[in-house]
Amino acid sequence: MWRLLSSTTWAVTALLAASPERAMAAPEKVQEEQRIASCIRQASMGHAWLEKTLWGLRDQEAGWIGAEVRNSNGSHDLGPLQINSWWVPRIAAQVGHSELQVRHWLRFDPCFNAEAARWIFLSGLRAAKDYWAAIGLYHSPTTWRQRRYSGSVARRMKVRFGESVFHKPMRTRN
Repeated sequence: MWRLLSSTTWAVTALLAASPERAMAAPEKVQEEQRIASCIRQASMGHAWLEKTLWGLRDQEAGWIGAEVRNSNGSHDLGPLQINSWWVPRIAAQVGHSELQVRHWLRFDPCFNAEAARWIFLSGLRAAKDYWAAIGLYHSPTTWRQRRYSGSVARRMKVRFGESVFHKPMRTRN
């Protein structure tokens, strides 16, 4: 028992040391997840297929409110849906606010983050005219990375929504 408790205590201590920004009490974590869920619901505009899509992206990205994760290319992934900082100037132009303000909102406002994720995905859908290609474009402009990412998002959607998630066509209009 002591040995188990000791290794559990060590694991928690190591986790807190490695990622103090993610360390929060269980009730706070539940509250954060409820905020993100509400924002995803809002961003889906009542379209079940879009809500499932945003959840697939969220589950794949696994971000959190306040997240700023550095990538090997010097960019950062921001907030719950890990919007790449490459998008900041484009989103800033769309909303008419400074890049600094947009970056802050992407990190700390889960609803702004989910709305941005929707905009990025739907932009990809308009460009590619293919659902899974748009999922891939959310992640990368590189074809092989898009394919790998799309497959991973599909697996996460099946875990969250069950095997039947794809039995009905994913319609782009309700």
